[in-house]
Amino acid sequence: MKAETVNSRETFSMTSYAEKNPSPVKQIENYITVIVLALIMALNYEIFILSNEFAPAGINGVATMIQYKMGFSIGYMNLLINIPLCIMAFVILSKDYSIKSFLFCISFSLFLLMFKYSIDISAYTFAPKSEANSPLAAVAAGVINGFIYGNLMKINASSGGTDIVSACVRCMKPHLSLSWIIFSINCCVAVASFFVYDFKYEPVIMCIIYSYLTSKVSDSIVKGLRQQIKFEIVTDRSEEVSKDIITELRHSVTLIPAKGMYSGKNTNLLICIINKHQIFELQKILRKYPKTFAYISDVNETVGNFKKINS
Repeated sequence: MKAETVNSRETFSMTSYAEKNPSPVKQIENYITVIVLALIMALNYEIFILSNEFAPAGINGVATMIQYKMGFSIGYMNLLINIPLCIMAFVILSKDYSIKSFLFCISFSLFLLMFKYSIDISAYTFAPKSEANSPLAAVAAGVINGFIYGNLMKINASSGGTDIVSACVRCMKPHLSLSWIIFSINCCVAVASFFVYDFKYEPVIMCIIYSYLTSKVSDSIVKGLRQQIKFEIVTDRSEEVSKDIITELRHSVTLIPAKGMYSGKNTNLLICIINKHQIFELQKILRKYPKTFAYISDVNETVGNFKKINS
């Protein structure tokens, strides 16, 4: 089994940007995807966020609060904030990443301005009848934006704002935690929203809900198809167990000689990484060997050869 397991969220975030030199057709597809995702985000803001008076996470949350207090459109504010950030990304990060991020920011702003001045979609906005229902807007907005962020990361792009800031900081200061940088910015937005939205707790709670769901959904999209399960199996019947795994699951096994310190007997440790849907099949195999036991851990990504055995 030639595979190196990677459990670090930050390592995964950086390696997910490793799609280099895409073909012209693939690049055009990526640009179209960026524009479509920008449209979805603009609709998300108009339908769920702006109409329910709460600030989403990140720098766009700051722009949303400015629009709420001063009437200055987030469409313009988004451009003013992200143009210098995209230039910084071009210098510090990569050309491909900065161009796609800039395309997203321009498209997002244009769609927002179009909905504000040309196309009226107010009839479709989510306006709950009571404040008790208002967190539903944050739930919907968080899930939708998580979908957007996850798909942007998969094509080496971002929505600008906090994503670019944190990526640049992480590039210049690799020892800093990317998660804590984003978390700190989001905390500031959540606290500020209490004062901006007339000293109400509801916008703060909605910002927290939005941030949590956005993070969870985007992580699931980026990692979901890559996640595997690692079994570490202690057994004195390593040949039989390995044969069953290879035959039935079509994945190889790594054997490590081991010793039971209580009994003093020599045994073997088998390491096997399988797809998540195969967990019950492997458990069925292990039940055939009474003196065999295993423990399980999640693997966020495998790097190297993780192909099924064909024969």
